[in-house]
Amino acid sequence: MAGTYLFGATLLYKINSSTNARMRGRLVLNGTTEMRGSAGEISGAHVSESTALWLQTMAVLTSGDTVELQGTFRAADGYFAADHTSFWGCKIG
Repeated sequence: MAGTYLFGATLLYKINSSTNARMRGRLVLNGTTEMRGSAGEISGAHVSESTALWLQTMAVLTSGDTVELQGTFRAADGYFAADHTSFWGCKIG
C-alpha cells in the first residue's frame, strides 16, 4: 500500500572464527536500491552475542514496493544471531 513508512532492524553479532569480523547492515528498496539513511557498520571490536547494529529510516513507498534487510561481514566471517535479529516496519502516513 502506498504511504510513508518507518522501518527498523537489529542485527546481533555471533562469532564464527574471529572477532575481527566487521558487521554491516542496510535496508534495500525493491531488491536493488539502498534506502537513504539505512546503512550502518560497526568497525570496532566485536563481542559475540553482545555487539549489535541498529538501523532505522523512513521512506515513501508506492504500491508494490518491497523492503528487505541485508547484512554482510568484511575482514572476517561471522554470523547474525537468528533469535536476536529483527526487521520491522509500520505505516505512519
